[in-house]
Parts: sequence; structure tokens; C-alpha cells
Amino acid sequence: MFRPKLPTMPQPTGTVTPPTVVEPTTITPGTSVSPPTPAPVAGPARPTVQLTPGTALALVGGGSAVVLVVGAVLVSMLLAVAITAASVAVCAVVLRSLLASQHRR
Repeated sequence: MFRPKLPTMPQPTGTVTPPTVVEPTTITPGTSVSPPTPAPVAGPARPTVQLTPGTALALVGGGSAVVLVVGAVLVSMLLAVAITAASVAVCAVVLRSLLASQHRR
């Protein structure tokens, strides 16, 4: 019951053909092809961006707003984690005191 039972491999049936031998072939060099000539490089397809003082001010204002929003979100997440940790610590102290007072009786 506790001995493993190994499966038996069935013998092949029918005609068994021996494996074919693959002989190496020689590589004959062909005619050489000249490399294609590079195409001329075209200028930039897109127009360059002109920054006026108004657009620069808008970019600075938008970047500042993004930094402030992301900072507020990260600080609020850190505060939520800190409050949760403090409440878990208070619960642990209360449970420890309840269990300790129960053992004294």
C-alpha cells in the first residue's frame, strides 16, 4: 500500500524506422551586394515651440499647482497611516491591560 507503483513503459508496436542521418552541407558564398546609399536627412518635421512670457508663466503656475496637489495627497495619506497606527497601539494597550487584570483575579 505504501510502496510507489512505477508505471511500465509500453513497447512500441508496428514498424520502427531507424533515425535518419543528417549530413552537414557546405556554404557557398554568393554575389556580394553593395550597401544602399543613405537617404539625405530631412530637417525637423515639427515646428519649434516658441515660449512667450505668458506661456512660461502658465507652465510655472500649472507645475506649482501639480506639486501642491500631489504634496497634499501624500501628506494626507501619511497622516491617515499615522492615525491608524496610533489607534491600533491604543487598542493593543487596552487589550493587554484587560487580559492582565483578568489573570490577576
